[in-house]
Amino acid sequence: MNDALDKSSKIYVAGHRGLVGSAIWNNLRQRGYQNLVGRTHAELDLTDQVAVRKFFDQEQPDAVVLAAAFVGGIMANSLYRADFIMMNMKIQCNVISEAYAHGVKKLLFLGSTCIYPKNAPQPMKEDALLTSPLEYTNEEYAIAKIAGLKMCESYNLQYGTNYIAVMPTNLYGPNDNFHLENSHVMPAMMRKIYLAKLINDKNWQAIRNDMNKRPVQFSDRDQKFTVDGSAPEELILKALAFYGIYDNKVVLWGTGKPLREFLWSEDMADASVHVLLNVNFSDIIGMEKYSSVHFGTSTTGNVDRNSSVGRGGAIPALGEIRNCHINMGTGKELTIRQLSELVVKAVGFTGTVEFDASKPDGTMRKLIDVTKLHSLGWTHKVEIEDGVQKLFEWYQQSLA
Repeated sequence: MNDALDKSSKIYVAGHRGLVGSAIWNNLRQRGYQNLVGRTHAELDLTDQVAVRKFFDQEQPDAVVLAAAFVGGIMANSLYRADFIMMNMKIQCNVISEAYAHGVKKLLFLGSTCIYPKNAPQPMKEDALLTSPLEYTNEEYAIAKIAGLKMCESYNLQYGTNYIAVMPTNLYGPNDNFHLENSHVMPAMMRKIYLAKLINDKNWQAIRNDMNKRPVQFSDRDQKFTVDGSAPEELILKALAFYGIYDNKVVLWGTGKPLREFLWSEDMADASVHVLLNVNFSDIIGMEKYSSVHFGTSTTGNVDRNSSVGRGGAIPALGEIRNCHINMGTGKELTIRQLSELVVKAVGFTGTVEFDASKPDGTMRKLIDVTKLHSLGWTHKVEIEDGVQKLFEWYQQSLA
């Protein structure tokens, strides 16, 4: 069947306001794809099956990018375990099933490298999936994402669809989350170091502006406070100290020894759109003869969903097909301490960064193998040294 997307194709980007979705949206527009469809959560609740069906009935997209997810940090993952598995499963089931029911040509599912076992061999290849236990703290989110990639794989095998799942590593870039309570390591570290510099500079106007843009919550004597830029200086300093931010000094959790891989979000978007436009399921499983003939096609080239030809593992020649997802990253890593040094340089911080070794480090290493991605014709462009500087520039612009 012909799954090619031209510039007039209607592409629905689910989650188009987030870090991932907004970058993909912008990349598509830059490539000349103007017929894009997006809905905010207020406009379309993806956990509502009836609402999702009505949306697909109305819009009839040619392609779908599923970048919407219910996400959070370690604390949120621990507190809301039922929400993390149920909300993400609902989103995926609704969007993927309606995409199939409405004859969508191509679907791109965005997951996460948290799908891999806690003690997976490094660097992690796609075939490390389901080989040993997951990291307990984000088990529900990981299981939901594994189910999503398996849905794509299984629909392809049973119905001859062209649904591709990609698993990005740690992302950073424009529209990143800088809230101290639930942001990822790089934006949290950057904001902390920036605020410590401002305290030392006695630049209270900039501190208050920062706090007004992104108010901070902290606990004191079993009471929770939300502090913005209108608060007294003493309370602002107390709230920032709760997060290890002091006058010209920042205290970060752990030893600084864990290794992490980071991918610039606009690079991730370019890789995602490259896959969406140029990669088919047949390319991933590496079978030249894998084509519409295995799945029974109608004379129009569309999948014949009533055909019993070539369903799933019914073709012995295909053997067992699994781990069809694609790792998305740089294949490069650095320590958290080295990352802090890059942030210090970007911010122009002259103070000290300390590590509190009494606090947990998390997984010591999480590097992915990107051989499959490279073989499909894409490699990253933004190196971490330039990316950290670009992120700080974006953060400053977000405060204007």
